Amino acid sequence: MDTADAPPPAPPAPGTTGPRPKSGCGPRRPGEWLADVLGRDPLAVPRLRRNDAVLAAVAGAFAVGLAAFAKDGRQPDPIGWLLLTGAVLPLAWRRTHTFPAMLAGMACVAPYHAMDNAHVAPMPATLILLYTVASLSRPRTTAVVGVGIVGVAVGVMFAVGMHQGIEALRTSGWIVAVLFLGSEMRVHRRYIASVIARAEHAERTREQEAARRVAEERIRIARDLHDLLAHSITVIGVQTSVASHVLTVDPDRLDRAALARALEDIADTCRTARGELRTTLTVLRTDPPGDTVGPPGAGGPGRGGPLPDLAALPGLAAASGAALTLCPGDDRLPPAVAAAAYRIVQESLTNAVRHGGTGVRVDVAVERRDDALHVVVTDEGDGAPHDPAAPAAPPGFGIAGMRERARSVRGTLSAEPRPGGGFRVAAVLPLQPTETPE
Repeated sequence: MDTADAPPPAPPAPGTTGPRPKSGCGPRRPGEWLADVLGRDPLAVPRLRRNDAVLAAVAGAFAVGLAAFAKDGRQPDPIGWLLLTGAVLPLAWRRTHTFPAMLAGMACVAPYHAMDNAHVAPMPATLILLYTVASLSRPRTTAVVGVGIVGVAVGVMFAVGMHQGIEALRTSGWIVAVLFLGSEMRVHRRYIASVIARAEHAERTREQEAARRVAEERIRIARDLHDLLAHSITVIGVQTSVASHVLTVDPDRLDRAALARALEDIADTCRTARGELRTTLTVLRTDPPGDTVGPPGAGGPGRGGPLPDLAALPGLAAASGAALTLCPGDDRLPPAVAAAAYRIVQESLTNAVRHGGTGVRVDVAVERRDDALHVVVTDEGDGAPHDPAAPAAPPGFGIAGMRERARSVRGTLSAEPRPGGGFRVAAVLPLQPTETPE
């Protein structure tokens, strides 16, 4: 439509224009077909011009039949037939050029009625044009058109005679009804479009939320693998150094018990690492039907099994030779907080063993105070690597990973060298974590 006050047609959004796809593979019920026809955008239907041309031809044939057999006026003469054709022909452009088509039709209808031709003949085409205007225009435009047409028609007929004016006033109810129907159909289509748009937005939001959770799950897996492998490999390296030292320092007085303990510690570390690795990577398997991806850190199906907790800290400390002070309190800790504390201690022990030298003293304190879990890991190492002949390792992501662990439960973490040597890691983890704000 090319009116100044009518909104231009918006680009068709997926699912908001045209008939919606069929559901299922059987024939559609009449109610579904009718709902699609009434709810689709009239400017976006396929073969729009052809459909309007067919409608114009059908309305023209109907008008000819009414003009030939109606008794409310004389049969049209050649000029009357020409005017009747001009009143029907604009239907072929009723949706592409709505207002020009309506003006052209009204320009032919007015003299047609003035010549007292069969008055009912052009009415179907006129009502279709008015319906099109109302269904594609704003309510204000529809009201102006309705008042203008009804006012002019009634005024002219009252000028002709009282009886004619009353008759025109009575028949103008059809014009008002058609304009009202067109406006209601416009409101209905806009409502259907808004419902579909909201449904599509909700679907996109669900997909984005699923993608976000998958990304967070990948980050969680990467953190767990980093903590697990770095700790296990470091501990195995230290224990292997102990076994090598036992074998090479004094071969004639071999300490078989010390060697056996070192090898058993290596085997225990490998078994523990293998079990944790299997638990962590379970999430990468295909989830069984019905499992859904939940927030990172949640247990349950599809989440890679149970999270590590404080119950595993004694074994972790014993494998690293650390002194552990554990006071978790009587109440059960939130799983996410317990897992974060475990991983922070694990990474701290890894760094202590890696950078503090063989036999470094490490103290681990995990205490519950003031509705928060306090984790403190201190070592007395000199900062030298345990293998002086090995090249310096590039800086890793251990401290950054621990900070991310603490932030994931709305906690804080500090890591800094101690005066006089050694290192200290301290974390405060609230026991009622909430989602981190975006």
